[in-house]
Amino acid sequence: MAILSKIQHRGSSVHSLAWNIPRILLSPVPLILLQPVFSRIAAHVARSRPDLFARLGPHLSKRFLIDPVDLPFVLVLIPDAATPHLTAYRRQENPYYDACIAGTFFNLLEMVDGSLDGDALFFTRDLRVSGDTEAVVALRNALDDFDGSVIDNIVTSFGPLSKPVALALSALRTIRAKDRHE
Repeated sequence: MAILSKIQHRGSSVHSLAWNIPRILLSPVPLILLQPVFSRIAAHVARSRPDLFARLGPHLSKRFLIDPVDLPFVLVLIPDAATPHLTAYRRQENPYYDACIAGTFFNLLEMVDGSLDGDALFFTRDLRVSGDTEAVVALRNALDDFDGSVIDNIVTSFGPLSKPVALALSALRTIRAKDRHE
């Protein structure tokens, strides 16, 4: 309640709160507590959708820095199907990577899910790519060829918490969509 009253005091709408909820909720959380979640997501996607990783060809061992610019951490994805890694780092750690994809959390989320076009995000500068662009294109093509929703697949990795996670994500996306149209 204190967070909401501070935001309202600054003149922000409740809708704009949705843009900041992931950062607000995740900032105080130690990465050691989040890491098992990221490891579970990577293992689940690799186990349930090996075709996604297989489409990366020579880029399976590349290190992809996923930079949700509005979150307090970055992620490094190594999409090796046998031993996938999705590791969180605090921004100041500057982890090594071969390719970097940067954008807001929601833009990255909706791009991965196919709701937003990665090319359009790139050309409007809402998405930045650096490093091995061939690897990024291979990852993008693999995601584009993915049957079904990548986000739904990730959400199922939460097991018994899948439904609450899906509801929370859906609510945030609905608020964000309304905010975008206002």
